[in-house]
Amino acid sequence: MDLDSMDRRILTVLQKSGRMSNADLSERVNLSASACHRRVQRLEKEGYISDYVALVNPRRIGLPTTAFVEITLSGQADELLDAFEREVARVPEVLECHLMAGKSDYLLKVVAQDTDDFARIHRQKLARLPGVLGMQSSFALRTVFKTTALPV
Repeated sequence: MDLDSMDRRILTVLQKSGRMSNADLSERVNLSASACHRRVQRLEKEGYISDYVALVNPRRIGLPTTAFVEITLSGQADELLDAFEREVARVPEVLECHLMAGKSDYLLKVVAQDTDDFARIHRQKLARLPGVLGMQSSFALRTVFKTTALPV
């Protein structure tokens, strides 16, 4: 299915405020409530909308430190990649894991309480992942901007 301009408006509004009622959404996109509801249901069914979540402020829950960790594995065999991916998904402090092209195999986004907490995560969790040969960590000093909204 191709997205038309109304679908794109709906997706844009929902990405910024996914908790709004259908009545509010229909008003914001200038569409009747029933037509808006049908479109949202179709967008969900066809996989354009995959989920609804609450975004938690990491500072408020004591996780203000963000590190980006480049991981180099000891090999590229499918079994090793699968084992790494399976185990890294079990580390709750890892918010994102990306298979990369370039000098590193994976890039992780990791949250921690502080640098001491990150050192613990690094030593007790990340270094013990299958096939890890090397890690390079960089700390975010400040988040300039952050969004989950895709340009639709």
